[in-house]
Amino acid sequence: MVLLAVLPVLACACGQSGEHLIGPPSGGAPTTGAGGPGYMVQSGTVKGLGTVLVDGYGLTLYLFVPDHDSGRSRCFGYCATQWPPATLPSGVTTPVIGGSVDRALIGTTRRGTALQVTYKGWPLYRWIGDTASGQSTGQGIRNSGGLWYAVNDAGQPVVH
Repeated sequence: MVLLAVLPVLACACGQSGEHLIGPPSGGAPTTGAGGPGYMVQSGTVKGLGTVLVDGYGLTLYLFVPDHDSGRSRCFGYCATQWPPATLPSGVTTPVIGGSVDRALIGTTRRGTALQVTYKGWPLYRWIGDTASGQSTGQGIRNSGGLWYAVNDAGQPVVH
């Protein structure tokens, strides 16, 4: 019975054409109270980190140090299943922006047939361990060949 309840959730975690579209977290509304689509990039307060980038559901957005703010992702295969790239839905070319996010720092990089959102050249990702808004369980961990950090609104890794 439990397996049947989990399958629909897993089926909707990834979109078509390699897009990783994440549904709302189980914890409810974003920490900013501004709610929006999953491809929104906004600033939110995350306990222990302060103001960082989050998506429209309040999930923390991370950078992967091996990407070296190059505008190109080095996270594919198994890495991308653990750290789903923040991609845009088909036909959308820019994310919705909110909070203190600097519009000039937003960009995209081609990822197969999808566009992955970048911030100050860093491709952005979510961590599968974050299941509710305001969590940052991926902060500072070494995984998939490198370190992962939340991103502040200046586009810098939050290293505590």
